[in-house]
Amino acid sequence: MTGPALDHRYVEGAQAEPVLLLLHGTGGTPDDILALGKELSPSSTMIAPAGPVSENGAARWFRRLAEGVFDVEDVIVRAGELAEFIEVARDRYDLAGRRLVAAGFSNGANIAAAVALLRPDVLDEVVLFSAMSPLPEPPAADLHGGRVFLANGRQDPMAPLDSSERLVRTFRDRGAEVTEYWHPGGHQITADGLESARQWLAT
Repeated sequence: MTGPALDHRYVEGAQAEPVLLLLHGTGGTPDDILALGKELSPSSTMIAPAGPVSENGAARWFRRLAEGVFDVEDVIVRAGELAEFIEVARDRYDLAGRRLVAAGFSNGANIAAAVALLRPDVLDEVVLFSAMSPLPEPPAADLHGGRVFLANGRQDPMAPLDSSERLVRTFRDRGAEVTEYWHPGGHQITADGLESARQWLAT
């Protein structure tokens, strides 16, 4: 099998599980998001791919038509590409059978949510920071056994509360177990949100 199609960083960890798939936000890099991985589970093996879409030079996971308005067709295509990347990376790095959790911020959280909704056979555990609903009409997949942690700000102008709450309902309606952490701020990862995510990962 050929290597993963996306540029990425791979860091071998001292503990077997969880393996972290780390997904940066708009304008971020694999190195940026590896720092988040070290906060979440410092001894984990980590894979941090680079978003394949450029928006005025800023790396993203999928196109958008305007702030908060996603190109839904591109979301679906790019989610499929990321799912394929996960499958190939599992094979290349001998990760088969090991627990894999995607953790993303902002645009990275949105693509993680999209993959979990569209390809639960590939990804069924996600940590979402500052996420919003990436798909207006996701498929009615059976997500029982899936786990979602979402940490969002109630005053986030980039991930509006109604969209984030809709994402929570979407996962729950399909049977996933969802843990929510809401802070009063905006588009950010808080210390308490990180601690809640660490505890969630450890269960």
